[in-house]
Parts: sequence; C-alpha cells; structure tokens
Amino acid sequence: MTDPDWLAPTSLEEALEHKAQLGEEATVLAGGTFLGILMNQGFLQPQTLLSLGAIDGLDAIVRERDVLRLGPMVRHRAVETSPLVHQHVPALARAFGVVASPRVRNQATVGGVLADADYASDPPAMLTALGAQVTLASKRGRRDVALSDLIVGHYETCIEPDELLTEVRVPLDARAATYRKFRSRSSEDRPCVAVAAVRRDDGLRVVVGAVAEKPQEFPDACAGTPAEIGAAYAERIAPMSDARGSAAYRKRVIAVEVRRAVEAVTA
Repeated sequence: MTDPDWLAPTSLEEALEHKAQLGEEATVLAGGTFLGILMNQGFLQPQTLLSLGAIDGLDAIVRERDVLRLGPMVRHRAVETSPLVHQHVPALARAFGVVASPRVRNQATVGGVLADADYASDPPAMLTALGAQVTLASKRGRRDVALSDLIVGHYETCIEPDELLTEVRVPLDARAATYRKFRSRSSEDRPCVAVAAVRRDDGLRVVVGAVAEKPQEFPDACAGTPAEIGAAYAERIAPMSDARGSAAYRKRVIAVEVRRAVEAVTA
C-alpha cells in the first residue's frame, strides 16, 4: 500500500473545490477513528486524504433561536460536555457521552460518525429521533437533508461524491427525550440495541439503532401503552445477528428497551 496524497485546505471553499475535482478519489478525514481502523485492516486504501482539521469554524456548537447548530468537526466529547447541549437536549449529551471511551470521544467527530453510516454507532438514532437535519454542500450549491434520509444502508449515505457534510441542526422542540444503550459485552462496547425516544407537543417519536442497516422508525406504531409500542417495534424490526447478539435475542431486548424508553418520556 502506497501512502495516500494529503490535502489540508484552510477554507471550506477550498475543500469543496478539491471534492469537485476529485470526487470519490478524495477520502474525507475528520476525526479519523473509523477511517483509521479501515485503513489499518486493509479494507480501505484511499488515494487522497482530504483533511478538514485546518478549516476554522467547523467545530462550533451554537444556539440560534430554536435550533442547535453543530459543526461537522465538533468532537463527541464537546457534545458530551457542552453547557448548551446539557441545557437544551441532555439526552443528546448522553448519546455522545456513552460512545466507546474518553480517548475515542476526544477524537471522533459529529460529521464523521454520520458520514460513516456505521450501523452500530450511538448518535444516529438520537439525532434522528430529535428530527435533526444536515447540510450537504458542494460547488453546485447546498441542500438540507433530514437525518432519517441521510443514512440509506450499511456504511452508505446519500452524500454525493462532490459533497461535504457541513452542519447538523437539532430542533429544540422536545418536551422530553431519552437515550438507552443496551450493551451485551463490555462497558465500552458499541450497542447491541440503542433506543431513542422523544416526546413533542405533536406526539411521540421512537427510533431503534444498532439492529439493522439504518436506524429503524415506525411512526404508526407509536400509539398505545409503552409495552404495546415495545412489542410493535420488536415485531416489525428484522434485526441482524452479529457478535453482540442474535436476531432473536435482539427482538427480546428491543421490546424491553423501547418500553422503558417510552415510559421515561411519557411518565
């Protein structure tokens, strides 16, 4: 394996120019926690690494009216400890705060975890339940995409080859929210089942992560008692089997964890 070319633009405009010219040949480097694993194990051999680390302004957490704006280079640890996040959406701080270990959280980024579309990551389920949107930018312009539409499969998103994820926006309209992470192995492991539940004035939203190729959501199943909602999600989801649990085991856990999450936001 030859060393990839290294690009470190100092402005977003420069980064977008590189993506317009190189497309998929330029592999974006944000925190590098997941990318490093893929490269070390030989699953990925990028021709060019496009680092976003030298671009000012991509690591900010800002409240603007009824929205929390997160830059793509915001570290997990920054979300976990942010006074703004704790004040307005503490469940989001928890979702980022239970990722792996402090060492990983100090390096991993908001944009990276979403662009990687790793099914076993913690934040996507919580951000989806909160109704978050992302901005995708290119030389052609910008477009806003709901997080529920961003991830389309295993390690696959709707991000085009010339686009960069430049912002995550989280609405601040939740009346109550919770994130539950069920681990079947070590305390630093990724979830066997992840459940995010959010109650707004217009109803309840429940999203289950880490069990299929993308976060699972069934709006029409969010009526009834907590136990009925848990049973409905367990029945509808066709979970995968992996080292963290079989499909049958996950179905049982889904029913329990969804019930507990719904109880927490409707009590």
